[in-house]
Amino acid sequence: MSKKYPLNQSRNTSMAWCWVLVWAHVIAGLATLSFQFPFADQKKKNKLIQAWSKRLLNIFGIELRLKNQSILPDSPFLLASNHISWMDIHAINAFKPIRFVAKSDVEGWPIFGWMAKQLGTVFIKRDNSRHGKHIAGEVAKVLKTQSVCIFPEGTSTAGTSVLPFKPNLFESAVIADAPVYSLAIAYYSSVTGERSDVAAFVGEMGLLESMAMILRNRQLIAQLTFIPPSGSAPERSNDRKWLALHSQETISDHLKVELRSM
Repeated sequence: MSKKYPLNQSRNTSMAWCWVLVWAHVIAGLATLSFQFPFADQKKKNKLIQAWSKRLLNIFGIELRLKNQSILPDSPFLLASNHISWMDIHAINAFKPIRFVAKSDVEGWPIFGWMAKQLGTVFIKRDNSRHGKHIAGEVAKVLKTQSVCIFPEGTSTAGTSVLPFKPNLFESAVIADAPVYSLAIAYYSSVTGERSDVAAFVGEMGLLESMAMILRNRQLIAQLTFIPPSGSAPERSNDRKWLALHSQETISDHLKVELRSM
């Protein structure tokens, strides 16, 4: 008599192999940060970051789709983005490595917090306005030589709407006299083409839980749409509140149009 196996055995085997690939990739990243980064210039570091991020997206079955990426300048700029997932950072780095500002909680994550610190991430205490002002000054210094990405919502969302942008970090662009570009991030199913919340890192969800969710649904598209600064009111460009509102509204409007066209 032939032996019968559960129908989900192959799926479980596939999941187990995916986890092996994930942790092998994490270990490779740790080795790179420990033994190659200390001796590499910024150009080499960016190549290593981009290659690692592309491989990570591949392991998680995520296709990267870019829109309007040619509008980004070669000179430093502040990039303000909506925030859906911890995967956002890796999707952006897979396109073009950039410095990030992240909430201080990330610094305490096992392994990944240390990796973020080695990559030059600037950590901010979201509930401390005085600390936020100090960080704005630090980010302004970075903007003199490198571009920086911020997530001004202060938390991640399911991606159907955009929360009000906190203006504090936009002050860094004013201080550094750097342009503010906006980024609309969205995740779609590569099977149906519809918006997907599989990558959403929300509520009380833990990092490993989120990773497992994405690995179980390895058919996603991460779409990055870049939006230029407004040229309609240049005299207001030094107002951090206006910059925050304009960025939030342009990203929100873009996502609404995307959802209506689906």
